Amino acid sequence: MSNADPLFSVTARDLDWSYTKGTGAGGQKRNKTSSAVHCTHRPSGAHGYSEASRSQLDNKREAFQKMASSDKFQRWLRMESMRRTGQLLEQERQLEASLRKVKIEVKIDGKWTEVNANQLVDDPDTFDTSFLKT
Repeated sequence: MSNADPLFSVTARDLDWSYTKGTGAGGQKRNKTSSAVHCTHRPSGAHGYSEASRSQLDNKREAFQKMASSDKFQRWLRMESMRRTGQLLEQERQLEASLRKVKIEVKIDGKWTEVNANQLVDDPDTFDTSFLKT
């Protein structure tokens, strides 16, 4: 794959579109036609809205641009790019490796004692301390 080839593309098929009547100044045409546009990117949940123009097509373009420049879409775009290039998997591996190095201690009878992760329970009252008293 060359540098010019995109990893993926976002098209109108990836979006949910809805149209509503515009509000504000612009006369009867604006108030009676469905020229305001809502654009929602299904995978990320990012949303764009425009009612700046009396033209539905112009508003559709602007709603898409607002959606594409939103923080929510940009975060999804970074994560999806990392997932498709394998960078996300590598970061998950590094995170898991660093979490394995975590030392877990519990305080029992005023004394801190190291325990394994498989010995932990959700309810502190059910924590079995018999293995520690040997």
